[in-house]
Amino acid sequence: MLSRNFRLQRVGNADWLNRNYNFSTIATSIDELIILNTERAEDGTTLSHEKFLSDVEKVTKGCFMPLALGGGLTSVDQIPQLMQSGADKIVVNTALFRNAEFVRAAVAKYGSQCVVASIDYRHTQDGFEIYTACGSERVEGEFTDLLAYVADLGVGEIYLNSMDKDGTGQGYWMDVLDQISAIEHLPVIMAGGAGNFEHLMEGLGSANIDAVATANLFNFVGDGLPKAREKLLAHDQNLARW
Repeated sequence: MLSRNFRLQRVGNADWLNRNYNFSTIATSIDELIILNTERAEDGTTLSHEKFLSDVEKVTKGCFMPLALGGGLTSVDQIPQLMQSGADKIVVNTALFRNAEFVRAAVAKYGSQCVVASIDYRHTQDGFEIYTACGSERVEGEFTDLLAYVADLGVGEIYLNSMDKDGTGQGYWMDVLDQISAIEHLPVIMAGGAGNFEHLMEGLGSANIDAVATANLFNFVGDGLPKAREKLLAHDQNLARW
């Protein structure tokens, strides 16, 4: 699936992905691969968890990099299945606000370093709002209070994703960083909007951001990821040199 402002467009299946992408070679351009199950039935529920696991195993065969997997997780029993499919971390979004007991149980059993909280947000005239269920449901409450609540669940990392910037290639929504004091003690991955290496540089240049994510460079810009990493290293960014 390709996404722009959280409107999803199907571009192919796992076999198509294997033909057009080579994760075993692109591994030298990124430090972690995040794969989310965004397929939903008409009632909003996640489609086959087993199919997602099967697809993950297909596309990541020979992929030697950390994997973070998520999408529609509701039970601790699903986590061993994800790990057997190659996951180093799990990503939770809707469950943060619907099923806090599951999130706390996952942290207790597997450690905070294993659980990434995905925060999808929009910017409005009144500030920032958080959404779940693939961006279809707004979570009631003040943005900063909700971030503090998520941090109190014990998660080890925050994936901060702008729905407004998603898929646009226009750069991150940096103003949100003024609102994240409640999670400053946690590693933050900035997501949504990166379209060139300058955007990645801007994100990594912030003291409040520990990592930057991009799908745009991966999907649309040919060798954009390898070239972006080369430029970041040339600008003395603190990245691994393979």
